[in-house]
Amino acid sequence: MNNREIFEELQAPTSPYPLGIEIEYAKGVYMYSPDGKRYMDLISGISVNNLGHCHPNVVQAIKEQVDKYLFVMVYGEFVQKPQTDLSKRLVDALPDNLNCTYFVNSGTEANEAALKLAKRYTGRTELVSFNRSYHGNTHGSLSVSGNEMKKSAFRPLLPDVRFIDFNVMEDLQHITEKTAGVIVEPIQGDAGVRIPDVAYMKALRQRCDEVGAVLIFDEIQTGFGRTGKLFAFEHFDVVPDVLTIAKGMAGGMAMGAFISSKEMMQTLSHNPILGHITTFGGHPVCCAAANATLKTLQEETLIEDVEQKGQLIEDLLGKHPAVKEIRRKGFMFAIDMEDFELVNKVVMRCIEKGVITYWFLSTPYAFRIAPPLVITEEEIRYACKVILEAIDEVGS
Repeated sequence: MNNREIFEELQAPTSPYPLGIEIEYAKGVYMYSPDGKRYMDLISGISVNNLGHCHPNVVQAIKEQVDKYLFVMVYGEFVQKPQTDLSKRLVDALPDNLNCTYFVNSGTEANEAALKLAKRYTGRTELVSFNRSYHGNTHGSLSVSGNEMKKSAFRPLLPDVRFIDFNVMEDLQHITEKTAGVIVEPIQGDAGVRIPDVAYMKALRQRCDEVGAVLIFDEIQTGFGRTGKLFAFEHFDVVPDVLTIAKGMAGGMAMGAFISSKEMMQTLSHNPILGHITTFGGHPVCCAAANATLKTLQEETLIEDVEQKGQLIEDLLGKHPAVKEIRRKGFMFAIDMEDFELVNKVVMRCIEKGVITYWFLSTPYAFRIAPPLVITEEEIRYACKVILEAIDEVGS
């Protein structure tokens, strides 16, 4: 069997229609198939490869750690320098109350743990989330995701979950003394890049303070420079009680974390002990990659350049009459065309022409762009030219 046959016959499918592009190697903003065809990755593997593919700093850190040791013990028992280096670098970059890290394997696990932490810390049971939100696909994270079409086949899910509308002030009254935690994307991703008002985010923070609810920011998509800040909450001058991160964290390695205060995190260590536990969380190789990723973002001008480059993409694509709206924060784009069939054709034609854009799960009339932060102005102009050509070709 060749690779494609194995993929189709022996690997469990995630959908009936996988893209099925075979990748031989990847570098920078490009991926290459075995026949040599080049694809420009304009989605960063869904906001994962913020530094592009195989960034040399990340690769070097991985190689150095592999030569020392791989897995040695379940998370939290041994002192491991890749973990302590990363904890220190993260905490130094965050507000004072976010001073204690817990490393996990993925974004959905980070959210699962954050929900548990909110319940454990408050002694309450109710969770509040937002319509059209996306927090993952395991039972707990799916329970607080606001897309019923994705959830109905797997019910019953977690009880005592309430949904409110995003960026609607009146709905904040539904956060009460019964609420353990409120989980929110500071910028909704799968909903099609929905950006709240600053006043709304401040009111959300205030309401949680008033009723004693834990405010959880899911920055799994928005973190690590994606929005033009290291973390999206910086745009709103609002700090969460718990921050969940993953995706762009480790330069392409499987890594996540939830971060809170030492006081809150301490509650997971007793009554019962091992209130949250993970075998492979904080894997030393992944931590080394994450430390190199964060160090690179801090020492280079990649984040500072995001807004200028993002505006260039918006200016180039926004002039086409088929583009009805562009919703954007930094390098997080929804290109709204108000037509599912047209969006589907554009995405597929771009792939044929060697440029990868993608769909949103919950916003079928828009397509996603989330380029690596290392993309150049020349590459941006080329990619936008291909997208505009694709729109013209399939729309005529």
